[in-house]
Amino acid sequence: MSTQTIKPFYVIGISVRTTNENGKSAQDIPALWHQFLSESIGDQIPNKISHDIYCLYTDYEMDHTRPYTTLLGYQVSNLDHIPAGLVGKSINEANYTKYVAKGSLHQGAVFNAWTEIWNSDLPRAFQTDFEVYGEKAQNPLDAEVDIFIGLR
Repeated sequence: MSTQTIKPFYVIGISVRTTNENGKSAQDIPALWHQFLSESIGDQIPNKISHDIYCLYTDYEMDHTRPYTTLLGYQVSNLDHIPAGLVGKSINEANYTKYVAKGSLHQGAVFNAWTEIWNSDLPRAFQTDFEVYGEKAQNPLDAEVDIFIGLR
């Protein structure tokens, strides 16, 4: 883990309103990933900065036990053109703690990291948290996913 200040950035993609209650997010988030990949949503996103996939957790009702929005997409240079059916989100500058989830994505490497985060005593802001699926996440059996947790 390391703490760093991340400058403002923008993401365009698709989103779902979900909650961790009653395992709802365990259904909604994989369905969002399926839609993103099967419908080639990334091909519809203009002004991409890279091919790293961003998974944002934002618009928290209170904390991780209450409803929030998950947005899956790409970091973009601006939000000037958001294609129909997609959503754009502006992320403000903030301090983040970085976790790295390592292992098989199919065996829950990212979920296991989140379990550690939920059980930690981090002073979370519950504004925006996000995962970055970059080059090291290309092999789903031996992946590294960066997870950034917004701090108060």
